Amino acid sequence: MILVTSLSGQQFYLNADYIEKIEELPDTTITLYNGKKYIVSEDAKTVIERIIEYKKKILNIPPLFKDGDE
Repeated sequence: MILVTSLSGQQFYLNADYIEKIEELPDTTITLYNGKKYIVSEDAKTVIERIIEYKKKILNIPPLFKDGDE
């Protein structure tokens, strides 16, 4: 689950596994596999970063680089 914010300012958690696509139209619109759409205040890049962090946590993927190795 990722935390996102509606345009009215209300925060809620969205199941990242159900996301089909993310568009900036210009507002960020998240479409789920069932066709339901959510418009959020975060930009697409932020949503994608949150999805990646969520996936890392649930899959327990170690970082590619250690601090200072980049």
